[in-house]
Amino acid sequence: MPGEGGLATFDSLKGKIVFVTGGGSGIGESIVTAFAEQGAKVAFVDIAVEASLALCERLAVAGREKPVFRECDIRDIPALQKVMQSVAADIGDFDILVNNAGNDQRHTPEEVTVDFWNDRVAINLRPMFFTCQAVIEGMKKRGGGAIINLGSTSWHIANGGYPVYTTTKAAVSGLTRGLARDLGPYNIRVNTVTPGWVMTERQLKLWVDEEGEKLIDRSQCLKGRVMPWHVARMVLFLASDDAAMCSAQEYIVDGGWA
Repeated sequence: MPGEGGLATFDSLKGKIVFVTGGGSGIGESIVTAFAEQGAKVAFVDIAVEASLALCERLAVAGREKPVFRECDIRDIPALQKVMQSVAADIGDFDILVNNAGNDQRHTPEEVTVDFWNDRVAINLRPMFFTCQAVIEGMKKRGGGAIINLGSTSWHIANGGYPVYTTTKAAVSGLTRGLARDLGPYNIRVNTVTPGWVMTERQLKLWVDEEGEKLIDRSQCLKGRVMPWHVARMVLFLASDDAAMCSAQEYIVDGGWA
């Protein structure tokens, strides 16, 4: 990542209260880090306890305000609602919500069971609605807010190999646009940030092989690789006052692939 001096500082994010799902690793880790570096007060949930605690300690040692971490499986909606309510009571109503958590486990159409379908929806889509629902009243009281939902280019480019995932990620755009209309009167902006193939530790370990590298080189307009921090920077912009009139939109960060 370039030095801080080469990237924008969003003064409007200083002191803002942010909630992130899946903030312990990958793109989520970069999002939590980016907000902390802007002087925001960040809370996040994840099931990866060790990685999440280590992230909190790294940021504290670096002189940033230590994020608030709570272990939570976002498939358990009552538990997620309870965590959000508890954290808001401790640090204040949220100004910004980032729905990042997801799972892109590969699967074929033939092997999908009803239980698998329901579980993928329970990870990749259902929590997004209920986290949004949970922040509405607080954002109203604060005079507005920003919600950023993480999508995927997988359905844009007609990827195969994980049809339930592409279905849920296509639905994110519908959720964003519908909520943007409902919440706009309260100055709550709702947008989708859609990453391409991002070089997270998980992707590199499981799927980015020699053929994958060749596919990226053929498909992206830009050379290089999309990194987690590229996605985080778009999230920062949309959360900031610089994006004051941006809502109901999808912002793709994929090197020009889709």
